[in-house]
Amino acid sequence: MCGIIGIKAFNSEGKHLLSHIDKAVSLLHHRGPDSQAVFNYENIALGHARLAVIDTSSTADQPMHDATGQYTIVFNGEIYNYKECRQILENKGYTFKSDSDTEVLLNLYIHEGKECLNRINGCFAFAIQHKKDNSLFIARDRFGINPLVFYRNKNVFAFASEIKAILPFVSSKEIDSEALYTFFQLNYIPGPKTIFKGITKLLPGHYIEIKGHELSIRQYYFLEKKTTPGDLSFENAGIKLMELLHEAVKSRLISDVPLGSFLSGGIDSSLIAGIASQHTTNLNTFSIGFKDEPFFDETHYANLVAKRFNTKHTVFSLSNKDLFEHIFDILDHFDEPFADSSAIPVYILSKHAQKNMTVALSGDGADEMFAGYNKHAAHFQASQKSLTNSAIKRLAKISNRLPQSRNSNFSNKIRQISRYAQGIHLSQKERYWKWCSVMDDVMASEIIHNKIDKQTYNDFRQPLISAINSDDINEILLSDLNMVLPYDMLMKVDLMSMAHSLEVRTPFLDHRIVEFAMSLPGEFKTNGKAKKMILHETFREFLPKELYNRPKHGFEVPLLKWFRNELQTLVKSTLIENPVSILNKDVLNKLYKKLNSSNPGDSTANIWAVLTFSHWYRKYFE
Repeated sequence: MCGIIGIKAFNSEGKHLLSHIDKAVSLLHHRGPDSQAVFNYENIALGHARLAVIDTSSTADQPMHDATGQYTIVFNGEIYNYKECRQILENKGYTFKSDSDTEVLLNLYIHEGKECLNRINGCFAFAIQHKKDNSLFIARDRFGINPLVFYRNKNVFAFASEIKAILPFVSSKEIDSEALYTFFQLNYIPGPKTIFKGITKLLPGHYIEIKGHELSIRQYYFLEKKTTPGDLSFENAGIKLMELLHEAVKSRLISDVPLGSFLSGGIDSSLIAGIASQHTTNLNTFSIGFKDEPFFDETHYANLVAKRFNTKHTVFSLSNKDLFEHIFDILDHFDEPFADSSAIPVYILSKHAQKNMTVALSGDGADEMFAGYNKHAAHFQASQKSLTNSAIKRLAKISNRLPQSRNSNFSNKIRQISRYAQGIHLSQKERYWKWCSVMDDVMASEIIHNKIDKQTYNDFRQPLISAINSDDINEILLSDLNMVLPYDMLMKVDLMSMAHSLEVRTPFLDHRIVEFAMSLPGEFKTNGKAKKMILHETFREFLPKELYNRPKHGFEVPLLKWFRNELQTLVKSTLIENPVSILNKDVLNKLYKKLNSSNPGDSTANIWAVLTFSHWYRKYFE
């Protein structure tokens, strides 16, 4: 992974802004500490911060030009089938000066144009300038593994890997009210919006073409749920899945720098680490544990997996003090509000792991395509006419009076029952949005003084839930792949790993696996009780039996305990004593009281959102 930046000026005022390119590149230094360079040509400037992974020599540095000097590329990502593509090009007469995938991608574009996007297998965001017509072609990978944002006004068009690198070209900063409202609902902001008006996320599977002053955005990749071949049994589907996963992992082991694997102790990361250990020797694996919080610590399971596959395993056992010490560093790294608290352990794991490797494999993506979350089982259950649903409807009022939080099995189960009861009466679309949300829409609208335009908000939200038209669980999964995965899970991993110049690769998001997963019937994935059935059963003999039939925690942190103890002063200051002006003091006071009640519910997640937003707001607007 790397950092890219580009600017195209439309007039003399825009050309004056080209001088900011060096500053913009420096803001991406953490993404690419190995080399930084810029290229200027007439009214276009391109910049690159390189993390050298494949061909670490200077011949692979960027911006990179083709043999004729007509084309220039800046590229963030990896092309895993670049050797196959290179062979195709060499057969056509192309020659190469480096062993990099960047040079292959550049020449593949020259040879095939935008059709090259359908040939490459990888994660990417790249831009190619063509001198002859002074055009720009910009593309983002199929599932949004690598980020790309852009900005346009009458003077300039700019794009970058992170918002911070675009801000030097923005004429004035203004908050997008609908984006802020959505942030408080979801704890993140789905594309194409960002928190800043005028700065836009390029959607996954899309490209931009700029010729002259004309800008066009097109979608080149469409992921849909498909019909399973009638003769594909559960067993045969498992065999095919195993074959695809081995291919995906093996292809992602290519590297000229040290490579290892994250190992949380869950099924997904354990599968990736286990398969990787069969295709490489002396695999390094890394986990973090919470030595002060046994309820959240899963290192026992990670150790079992490491022992099974004989990996060189390292556990970073963290105290609460270790976690607190990193909180403000993490908040400083967000260019827009982002309140998934699991970013904290990802940041710390990346920091420690990077001392031993430059590339890490992860298990991200499996939950979204194979129905691994509790909400997936809940969606399946909600579509059934059952005595359970009737009983939960009757229990709803009782559950609301019982203690709810994420800090114990009992209180978390009550919290889940209450959320289930709230969503079961809704339509499929509204139920999905409800169960994706952390803060209800009433509180989200009341907590900010900026009022939203309901029509603008509905126009923004509708595409995010448009795939849901029936009880088919695959429609829920498709929505997760389009919304939750790129803007929460992948955003978190990219920002937190690249903060430490660590590249993370996601074998489950090989497009062949995703397409195969979306062709499987929902009953291969969940029955309302079991989750990720096809994945679990296919690899049941492969993994330690202790990994099965245990509660799924995710990568959570003990916010409730922190807010009531070590972070109490920060919480009180942010919510009660010195809140930012844009937030409603009455709502903040209610959240503070709920936090300190016997029934905190999801107030901890809501308060974390307030803390992250307040820190961000003071940084950019005060």
